[in-house]
Amino acid sequence: MQIFSQSADAFARLALAACAVLAIGTPAFLMWWVTTPYVTGQFYQTAQPVPFDHRHHVVDDGIDCLYCHVDAAHSPHAGVPPTELCLNCHSQIWDHSPALALVWRSRLEDRPIPWRRVTFLPDFVFFNHAIHVRKGVGCETCHGRVDEMARVYQVAPLTMGWCLDCHRDPAPHLRPEDAVTVMGYAPARPQAVVGRELLQQYHVRSITNCSGCHR
Repeated sequence: MQIFSQSADAFARLALAACAVLAIGTPAFLMWWVTTPYVTGQFYQTAQPVPFDHRHHVVDDGIDCLYCHVDAAHSPHAGVPPTELCLNCHSQIWDHSPALALVWRSRLEDRPIPWRRVTFLPDFVFFNHAIHVRKGVGCETCHGRVDEMARVYQVAPLTMGWCLDCHRDPAPHLRPEDAVTVMGYAPARPQAVVGRELLQQYHVRSITNCSGCHR
């Protein structure tokens, strides 16, 4: 004697199939979701309290990345320029511009300019700017062509897979240390040759173990 109707049996099969799809699909969807720009912040243009145009400062004025982000060469953090560094120039140039009102207020009140972070990494990820700079990884490798940006945004996804791709094969991304801050860098010789040489010269290690970035 049949206890359940054929429709009930079909519904049960459908419910089991739906549970299986959810059990597999939900984690897969979440793993995909965390790599999207909605989560990584890629391409999002953050408004800053002071309208700073990198195109003008880098291209027109020829200011090097390490002049403002001086800590990038010897510290885990690149840092942002202190108010006094801005006023090295702007106490003489555009010193009465309304766009610099917050900069002068910062100096008078002895409070830092509240710059907003552009590039985000999770708190559980360890990243050292200095070691990458000293090993010949160019600024534009991770930050893109900031010399072409009116408002800087995060170019790279900065996902674990993206970082590991570079760590597994760093040679294509290496350049001479004096060219680290050069925008639009193009090696005089094939990058494959230059990269292999710098790999040996800078003693670059392909660190891919978990403790390299998660400490």
